[in-house]
Amino acid sequence: MNEEIDFIIDSTKEAMQAAIAHLEKKLLNIRAGKASPAMLGGVMVEYYGSSTPLNQVGNISTPDARTITIQPFEKSLITEIEKGILVANLGFNPMNNGESVIISVPPLTEERRRDLVKQAKSEAEDSKVGVRNDRKNANNEIKKLEKDGLSEDLAKNTEVDIQNLTDTYIKKIDEMLSAKEKEIMTV
Repeated sequence: MNEEIDFIIDSTKEAMQAAIAHLEKKLLNIRAGKASPAMLGGVMVEYYGSSTPLNQVGNISTPDARTITIQPFEKSLITEIEKGILVANLGFNPMNNGESVIISVPPLTEERRRDLVKQAKSEAEDSKVGVRNDRKNANNEIKKLEKDGLSEDLAKNTEVDIQNLTDTYIKKIDEMLSAKEKEIMTV
C-alpha cells in the first residue's frame, strides 16, 4: 500500500510541476516593456505545407530594447513570417527590408499594462485550477485505495500531505504572478 501512496504523491507532484511549467511558458509570452525573442514563441509559419514554429525557420534577435529582427534561413519565407506574426495576433506590425523581418515593439500604455496584468491573472488562475484538479484526482485515488483496504488514518494523513503539496504549488503560482505583475507595471 505504501508504494501505491508514494506513487500517487509523486504523480501528483509531477502534474502540479507541469502546471507551474505551463504557467512559466504562458507568462513568458506576455510582454513587459522590453523586446524579447520569447514574445514570438507562439508564432507558427507555413513552411512547405506544414505549420512550423518561427524559431525553426529563422534567427530571432533583439538588437535593442524596442526592436525584434527575424533573419529567415530562406529569403522566400519573409512574407510567410510576416503573415504568421499577423495571424498570431500579438499586436505587432512586421516590416521587411528584403533581407529580414523587423518588428518595432511599441511602448506600453497604462491601459495596455492593465490588460496584460489581467491576462497574467487569468493564466495564473488557470494554473491554480489545474493544481486543484490534480489534488482532486489524487484524493479520488486515495479513496479507491481506502475501499481496497487502506487504513482510514493513513488515508487522512495522505490527504493532508496532498493538501500541503497543493498549498505549496498555489503559493508558487501567486509568487510568479506578483513578480510578473510588478514587471508589467514597471515603466
